[in-house]
Parts: sequence; structure tokens; C-alpha cells
Amino acid sequence: MGHRKYSAPRRGSVAFRPRARARSLEAKVRTWPQVAGEKSSLVGFAGFKVGGIHILTIDDREKTPNFGKQLLNVCTVIATPPLKVIGVRGYKTDLYGQHAIFDAYAKDLPKELSRRVEVKQTEDAVAKAEAKVGQASSVVAIVSVTPSSIGISQKKPFVFELAVSGKDAKAQFEYVKGVLGKEIKASDIFQLGQNVDVFGITRGKGIEGPVTRFGIKRKQHKSRKSVRAVGTLGPISPAVVMYTVARQGQHGFHQRTEYNKRILVMSNTEKDGQTSINPTGGFKHYGLVKGDYIVVRGSIPGVPKRLVKMRHPIRSIPKKVQEPKVLEVVVQ
Repeated sequence: MGHRKYSAPRRGSVAFRPRARARSLEAKVRTWPQVAGEKSSLVGFAGFKVGGIHILTIDDREKTPNFGKQLLNVCTVIATPPLKVIGVRGYKTDLYGQHAIFDAYAKDLPKELSRRVEVKQTEDAVAKAEAKVGQASSVVAIVSVTPSSIGISQKKPFVFELAVSGKDAKAQFEYVKGVLGKEIKASDIFQLGQNVDVFGITRGKGIEGPVTRFGIKRKQHKSRKSVRAVGTLGPISPAVVMYTVARQGQHGFHQRTEYNKRILVMSNTEKDGQTSINPTGGFKHYGLVKGDYIVVRGSIPGVPKRLVKMRHPIRSIPKKVQEPKVLEVVVQ
């Protein structure tokens, strides 16, 4: 083994630690943005990844070299079946964090919900919850989405919380109370042309070595015993392997967030026809898109049919939302 002649930056980011398998197929949103507006509404939505297509647009970004020219964008299709609001939950904040102080559920719950959770509902649950709204610091909506509603074989629904925009907990509660037991579409939450943040679980790749996992360089072919192993684990003293040393381990199946993905298309296959978005024979590993869908610019984490969550952008630059100028949807 030789001695390197020049120093170099470290290989691989230390930001995403630990690089372990995600605990669930469902990504968790830990932070919600403050959405300005007079009316309260949900701050996020959910869908299922379908596949990739290309969309030809006119670049409407001012002060860029391609402004006004045609752009071929790599895009991702997301199936967005309506979410059903099944409950409302209030949180109280104290020195030890947030604690749920009340739950109330709709009267007519989906039959598939019993596959996921067992809900014990009383008749005056909403009235009791309304009496405790004054103690709550925030109110969230409990929603469910069933994959089988869009042709995916999974019958067990996904149940999760979505934040609600509003000036105070009372306004948030009144909004959720009004939509309790109803279905909400993606077009009720997002606008065409706006940016969204996408949360998902990446494709799992199993156990990989440090060359693939962190991008370290291979050693020379004359190196002793190993070529794809890390050159050194650290100094002889202290005899401790630092956490910053690239080691083998789990690669993929991590939760990741993609920021500021612009919505280029938001439509329904029943309205514009299935042939407009579906390639011949359907998308690979997914099939035909049925119902509502949106198309975002760029790639998103995960494999086809995997649940992805979306929210209003938290890093957005304040500017007016304008609809994209779509020339052609290229479906192979």
C-alpha cells in the first residue's frame, strides 16, 4: 500500500446519517410550511408514483439563457386519488413537546379502514373535541387513501396526518369539521404551475460496499488483498474507527425529500382520455393511469406504485404562480 501524494476532499456526504433502512414504506413529514391565505385548507397531499415521461414546454423563467425557447423536460407522473378526511386531531404544546388532547372521527368510515386501525367512535366525539379547541395549539386532519382505488392490488389503506393552514386552532378545526367524511382532490390543494416538495422512500439496493455506497476511489491493482476496500480505517491511536469512515452497509430504501418540483400538468384521464398520458400498454411496472394525476418536473424518490407525499414548498421564493406553457406531452 502506498502513501497518497495529494490531499483530497472526503468521499461521500456525512449529512444523511444513519444510512439505515426506512422503518416504513410511508415517508414522514416532520415540518409543515406556513401558507398565507384567508381560507383554511390542507397543506399537503399524497399520491402514488407512476413513471417517467417527457414534456415539451416554453421556458418562462426570466433572466435565463433559454427564456422563451423550447425545453424538453424529464417529468414524473403521480397518480393522485382523492383523500378522504376521516378524523380531526388537536395538539397542545408544552415544555415537553406536542401532545394530542382530542381525536374525533367521521361517522361513515371506509370499510377498508379496519385493515389498518380500529376506530372507537362515540356520537358526541366532535362536540367534545370542539369544547377543547381553546386548549389546542394546532389542529391537523387525519386522512386515508386506498391504493386499490386506482388499480393497485394493496387493499390496506394508508392513514396519516396532514397539517391545516389557518390563523389559529379554531379556524383550523372549523375547516376540518366542514370536510369531515368528504373527499378532497389534489386540485383543491395545489395550483397548476406551483412548486411542491415531495417525500418518498428511495429504491432499496441492499448491502453495498464503500465504493458504491460512498463513492470512494478504488485502490491500485497492486494493493494488498483488496481493491474496493477503504485505504485506512484511521490512526493507530486512538484505536477507534470514526463514524466518518466509509464502510459497507445498507444502500437505498432511505427517506428522502425533493424540494421545489414544479407541477406542469394536473388533469384526469376520464376528462382528457387515457391515451393522452398513458403509453401503449401502460407504464412499466405500473399499468394504466386511471383518474386524477399530476405531472411534476424532474425525478422523485421511490419505485412505481410507492406512496409519495407532497406539501406546499417550504423553501419557495415568493412570486406569482403562472401556468406553464406546455407544447407537447411525449409519451413513448
